[in-house]
Formats: sequence, structure tokens, C-alpha cells
Amino acid sequence: MNTENSATGEGKGGDVIVETVSRLMVPFIQLFALYVIIHGAGGPGGGFQGGVIFAASFILLVIAFGIVDAGDRFPEAVNTNLFSVGVYIFAGVGLLCVILSFGAAQYLNYGFIPLTTHFEENRALGMDLVEIGIGITVMAVITSIFFNLVWKRESEEEVGEKEEQE
Repeated sequence: MNTENSATGEGKGGDVIVETVSRLMVPFIQLFALYVIIHGAGGPGGGFQGGVIFAASFILLVIAFGIVDAGDRFPEAVNTNLFSVGVYIFAGVGLLCVILSFGAAQYLNYGFIPLTTHFEENRALGMDLVEIGIGITVMAVITSIFFNLVWKRESEEEVGEKEEQE
């Protein structure tokens, strides 16, 4: 894995072919992830699978450009906010269903959300909103786990190199 910052020229530079192909592939991977998330309610896929695919695109950026460059492009503060936004979307849709079902206490009965005038369209849009919330949360969690594992391993390697030099 390329752990150096190829943008500043420190250390060995990244492979031009890997960086170019990654730069070209990441938007298509992310577009496919959005497709899987949106069409998950009516077919195979869904929020979890789409979130994993979306996180894989960020992992590809780390492999291609190095942890420093990828960490600059996707900071931890943004990742933490995405954790919260995904959970809030999921829980908000559920609570909105309970409130708007007039006491029937039907959590995630999406038809009661007044997005359109048709019950079936409301149900479909509600499912899409929930899938989007799940996808955002899964993407943020997997990306955070990956970044935490890579940063920890890098810091352990730096400590080991310092001990060898002494």
C-alpha cells in the first residue's frame, strides 16, 4: 500500500497507472453504489450493500494515493457527521411515520409520510429515504474502521522504526 504523500513528492511517488485508473473508476463505483442503494427496496441490494460499495471506493483512493492524501480528501470530521446524518435520516423517517400515523404506532409504515398524494408513492419514497440513511451510515462506519486500522498500523510501524534506529 502506498503510504507516502505522492502529491507533495515526499518519499516514493505513486504509480501513475494505478492513480489514473483509480481516478477514472471511483466515480463509476460510487454511481453504482447509489444505484444499489436506490434500487435496494425493489430488488437485490439496499443500503448496506450500497454503503459497502461506496466505502470500497474510498478504500481504493487510500490504496492508490496513500493514507495522507485520502485522509485530506475525506477528513474524520466529515465522516463523523455522516455517521450522525445517516442515523438521523433512518430514525427520523421512522418517528415521522409514528407521528403521522395518528397513534397507530406503526414504525416505518412509510405510506403515512405526506410526500405525495398517493399512499403507494409515499411508501416507495419512504423506503428510499431509509435505504439512503442506512447506506450513509454503513459507508461512514466501514470507512472509519478502515482508516482507524490503517492509521494504527502506520503508527506501530513508525514506533518500530524508531526503536530499531536507537
